[in-house]
Amino acid sequence: MRKSISVAFFSTVATLMILGVAVMGLSQLVLFSRYFAQERFATLDDVGDLAARTATYVWDGLDGAGEDSAASARLEAILGKVDLIGQSANVYLFFTDSAGQVVLASNSDHLTGEAVPGGVLAEVAAAAAEDGVYHEMGKLGGAFDERFYVSARPILRSDGGPGAYLFVCASGQMLEAFVGRFGSNFLLSACLMLICASVLTMFLMRNLTEPLHRISEAAQKFGGGDFSVRVEAVDGDGEIADLARTFNTMAANLQEIDSSRGQFMGNIAHELRTPMTTIKGFIDGILDGTIPPELQNHYLQLVSQETGRLARLVQNMLDLSKLESGEYQVNARMFNIWETLTGVALSAEQRINDGQIDLEGLTMDERVLVYADPDLIHQVVYNLLDNAIKFTPAGGVIRFSVEKLGPEAEIAIWNSGQGIAPEALPFVFDRFYKEDKSRGLHARGAGLGLHICKVLVNLSGGQIRAESKQGEWCRFVFTLPVEVPGRGDLLKLSDDSTETASGGRAG
Repeated sequence: MRKSISVAFFSTVATLMILGVAVMGLSQLVLFSRYFAQERFATLDDVGDLAARTATYVWDGLDGAGEDSAASARLEAILGKVDLIGQSANVYLFFTDSAGQVVLASNSDHLTGEAVPGGVLAEVAAAAAEDGVYHEMGKLGGAFDERFYVSARPILRSDGGPGAYLFVCASGQMLEAFVGRFGSNFLLSACLMLICASVLTMFLMRNLTEPLHRISEAAQKFGGGDFSVRVEAVDGDGEIADLARTFNTMAANLQEIDSSRGQFMGNIAHELRTPMTTIKGFIDGILDGTIPPELQNHYLQLVSQETGRLARLVQNMLDLSKLESGEYQVNARMFNIWETLTGVALSAEQRINDGQIDLEGLTMDERVLVYADPDLIHQVVYNLLDNAIKFTPAGGVIRFSVEKLGPEAEIAIWNSGQGIAPEALPFVFDRFYKEDKSRGLHARGAGLGLHICKVLVNLSGGQIRAESKQGEWCRFVFTLPVEVPGRGDLLKLSDDSTETASGGRAG
């Protein structure tokens, strides 16, 4: 059976409280019983001392006196005094001879016979031999019909022999009555305490579990696909408030991720549909004769370009998936960054010449070593240069620069041209982002190039940012370490939330 946290907590608290009350009650009962017994035995001992002194001088004369009138008179005298002492202390006294036969009793109502068992007499004698008094809480070996507090001692004759035994007794019903009153009062107090504690616990648990119920309900709706749900009205600095805030943060992040996923899928569909529609249209035109034979080679060349665009898009997506999933193994080493810049620029020489673009800043004489994977940085430089070529007008300039700044090198690629709108800067490193929302301008780009640059630079232990003055120029800057990092600084893919990049144009 499912047990809620309120029931579980209340059951635990109630069990602990009941156990605590029971332990406290038993300990108090034992303590009071021992104290009561000590008090009763002390009173019995005092009465016994007084009765023993009173009876000793008489008892010597009883030995061998027979049943004459003098012995009877002495017994009557002892009985009167003993009875007076017993009444004053609310106790019973009786004497036995050395054989245990009861010869004198202030009250014989509770005696079951005329003698005390010899085993009890032996224990009384043993206690007296150790300079003590025999104490018992019981029926005195069956001599009584109920439990009594008993204090016993021998009365010695003047010659040192045992003349008699004195037993001073008090009923144990007083203790039973005390235990009954204590138990009833304690039970009543415990019940009242438990009721008050239960009400207080329920009130506290309501305040504690109500936010948890709201969090649980929100989590159930969230699990059902409603990413807009939030936990409301949970304030404070406690763990539950932290849990609610953490849940809301998680929900906001997942909602953003879900929104990005939907946008991502839409962008993929658009990027794939556009070239496929173009390819299908051109091929259908060739097959049905709409495109004349003399133009077929031209349109087949366009089909080849669109096919290449599809291949690049799929490859970029595969590369990005491997990078973000951590499947790519970084092979970092020290190398000259100028060699990479020069090599990438030479590979794009034909496009640069066709676009009538001037290159500035390239040099083969300088040497700046960086620590990274050369293949990854080659891809970064290629994507940035490709982006610059696409957005640099005829007669424009692309400028390279490298500057060593302490433990890192700053590499920049600057180009003249339209630049980037200020409102676009924060988003240009996002996947499939294009400043041209219509996708008409420079449509051959898929919007993945700059995002891949960001991932690769992060993976290499650096950061990337974009700077621009709209209508004049744009510059992309990324950093790389110039020293081999320590063991605790191994290169890894940084989280997007920690990035300080201010954005750049999508390519």
